[in-house]
Amino acid sequence: MTSTRQDAWTQDEDLLLAEVVLRHIREGGTQLGAFEEVGRTLSRTAAACGFRWNSYVRKQYKSGIELAKKQRKELKKQNNGEQPQEKQAEPETTEITLSKSPELQLRDVIRFLEEYEKTEKELQSVVKENQSLNNQISKLQDQVKALKAENNTLENNIQLIEEDYKALIEIMERARKMVVLQEDERSKKVKFQMDRNGNLERVEK
Repeated sequence: MTSTRQDAWTQDEDLLLAEVVLRHIREGGTQLGAFEEVGRTLSRTAAACGFRWNSYVRKQYKSGIELAKKQRKELKKQNNGEQPQEKQAEPETTEITLSKSPELQLRDVIRFLEEYEKTEKELQSVVKENQSLNNQISKLQDQVKALKAENNTLENNIQLIEEDYKALIEIMERARKMVVLQEDERSKKVKFQMDRNGNLERVEK
């Protein structure tokens, strides 16, 4: 047994649903029969097909529905014109057809309502799941905002550290230059002279 689909409808599926329903209208069939035919083809319930037709697809094919109804009337007229006079004069056949038709339609309506109830429960479950997902998305968005704020704080701290590091490097460079200058000054003060033995000796200025 194939599982019942609950995914979104595609344009091709909507087109198939419209074609089958319009054909049933043209040929004098019931919409429930059309929904069941489409449901078997698409692995969906008849109630899901009926819900899709009434909530969305039917609005797109108003002119097509009117045309199908006119074609159904024309077909009825043609069929009535082709029937022999003897069959038209048989009241029992007409009574049987009228008595069976409401009973058949009532069973179809009951079956449709049962399927619609199942679809309604499934829809409520989807709505609850959607609400839960929306809540999770909202929490994740709050977490993203908090992480962005924390990231901005860290970037500012890094910038301050880099500035302090540059200032420290500059101070160290100045200190190094001062030490070099002091050593140069000391070297300039040193003087050498020759002693009695002809050796050079260092003499501070």
